[in-house]
Amino acid sequence: MAAGQTHEPVLLRETLVRLAIRPDGLYVDATYGRGGHAREILSQLGHGGRLWLVDRDPGACAHARRTFGGDPRVTVVQDAFATLPERLAQAGLQRQVDGLLLDLGVSSAQLDSPERGFSFREDGPLDMRMSGDGRTAAQWLAQAAEDEISSVLSKFGEERYARRIARAIVETRERTPLTHTRPLAQLIERTVPKAEARLHPATRSFQAIRIFINRELEQLETLLGQSVALLADEARLAVISFHSLEDRIVKHFLRAASQPPPVGRHRPAPPFEPVLEVFDLVRPTPDEIDRNPRARSARLRTARRLPCAA
Repeated sequence: MAAGQTHEPVLLRETLVRLAIRPDGLYVDATYGRGGHAREILSQLGHGGRLWLVDRDPGACAHARRTFGGDPRVTVVQDAFATLPERLAQAGLQRQVDGLLLDLGVSSAQLDSPERGFSFREDGPLDMRMSGDGRTAAQWLAQAAEDEISSVLSKFGEERYARRIARAIVETRERTPLTHTRPLAQLIERTVPKAEARLHPATRSFQAIRIFINRELEQLETLLGQSVALLADEARLAVISFHSLEDRIVKHFLRAASQPPPVGRHRPAPPFEPVLEVFDLVRPTPDEIDRNPRARSARLRTARRLPCAA
């Protein structure tokens, strides 16, 4: 995802339409970021509505408290979104949510902060931790075996030159520790051919390391697996993803919850009752991409929780 000079929420209008906000509903923005979607959701809630703002990033939660902390309808939670069911239970909520929004990946605010280490556009420490806890990217790169680095780059970045990059990292760190973003990006740029004019050679590797350090796909799979139980009848689920790995997980989850599994010719179809109605995929318009290049790769997948069978 590209960094932008100002934060503009992606697919904002389309997301709000698909969430079908009820004034008295309970909604969760599980990836607050800088609150673009949250602000619009809140504007459609009445006095009886409630909005949970969740983010694992301390800076994002501080922003949420400054912006919305005085609103009694708002609850701010600093945690990974996979813990959402537990946090809702701890709050003693006796109802399911009416809408759940996930805007995946790294936020513009994180990309635009060199000290966070998410972007190679400006030099900064190789951190990449969304929560500030656990090992940094630099610590992992200093210790990981070549095979592990190669596997991470291939699995989470779909990097075709993963083995070559991993070998270069291991050889380089023996002479000079890799502690900052720019030297790592330059190493990758020297190591692989520049095949795509639009994409910097280090883009996929930085994505892969970030996803691995923050266990992003594991978090997504966990929450999706819990989401049906979280949603009230007629509630909406909306997920905005920015690369194929995230989108594939979401697509497969929605398909499994809305369509019977394929069966062989000689096997009877098992009983199946869909729990979600899936809506059409939404992509950004050319106008939105011109206005906000970050939106270029965005995909919005949404679904409605079907009423429980009688």
